[in-house]
Amino acid sequence: MKQFVHLLIFPFDSPPTCLFASPDELFPFLYWYEVEWPFVKMPSSHNQDKPWDDGTVDKWKDIPIKSDETWRPLIDESEFACLFPKYREVYLKSVWSNVTSTLETHGIACTLDLVGGRMSVRTTRKTYDPAAILSARDLIKLLARSVPLPQASKILEDGVACDIIKIGGLVRNKDRFARRRQRIVGPDGETLRALELLTSCFILVQGTTVSAMGPYKGLKEVRRVVEECMANVHPIYHIKELMIKRELAKDPALQDQSWERFLPQFKKKNVQRRKPKVKERKPYTPFPPPQPPRKVDLQIESGEYFLSEADRQKEKQQKTRQRNQEKTEAKQKERLKVYEPKD
Repeated sequence: MKQFVHLLIFPFDSPPTCLFASPDELFPFLYWYEVEWPFVKMPSSHNQDKPWDDGTVDKWKDIPIKSDETWRPLIDESEFACLFPKYREVYLKSVWSNVTSTLETHGIACTLDLVGGRMSVRTTRKTYDPAAILSARDLIKLLARSVPLPQASKILEDGVACDIIKIGGLVRNKDRFARRRQRIVGPDGETLRALELLTSCFILVQGTTVSAMGPYKGLKEVRRVVEECMANVHPIYHIKELMIKRELAKDPALQDQSWERFLPQFKKKNVQRRKPKVKERKPYTPFPPPQPPRKVDLQIESGEYFLSEADRQKEKQQKTRQRNQEKTEAKQKERLKVYEPKD
């Protein structure tokens, strides 16, 4: 990179009084020079040694902000809104006073619109933490997805995040979607409980979404398990893998090594499935099939059409008696088989 500098030089023979002259009078005595100046990067003060920065410092730790540390309100007001389904209206109405008091401690105002089915949160002049509005936004999202308030209010704590996984569009067939969603829960909720213990997250399966709360690392594992479960990979494989990783993390000698040799490698099995029935194709003919005979035509052929109503009833009763007699004889033969001698 090149940088040019303009130099303004006075001649040696110019009188010293020219310093106090006007620019028009000085113009004949001045010389302009354009010289190339090498660009030199200034030394950075950030590359210096920091004696306090050793391995014990956690740079990713969230530093809590207290209400007495800020000295001025926020510049502008931020607002987030969220819709909720009709069946959550009764519950939200009963706990909204607790939601308001919980958010007031962080300087956040909230509104519940039962007519429009809408919840909203916004900052106030008492808001001291700029990130509190994002946690309040996640709070109303979790409440809309049927997470109870005692659990959803934990999102306001530092180090707790949430993830709402949409699974409604991952499987088209409704029956297949219901079966794979049930795999996440497992029998009596055992699979869901195992995932919660291994990932340190709270997981709730509701409708077409899966709501999760917990640390960022655990949320990443939950999303992977849920999405692959909807892609026909059973969660038990991921549970085994997470259990092995949990034990390997306790060994300090394996911290800088690859764990691939310890993890199970599951191969896909070619399961035999029912072959679809192949219908035999009939030879093509341009002529339509013959028209089936009408009921009247069948009665004319059998002669029943020309009988009177009384004769028809009489013949119908006779056929019914004959049918009942045949059934009675068949049952009698079944009873007599017990008394026949065996070979």
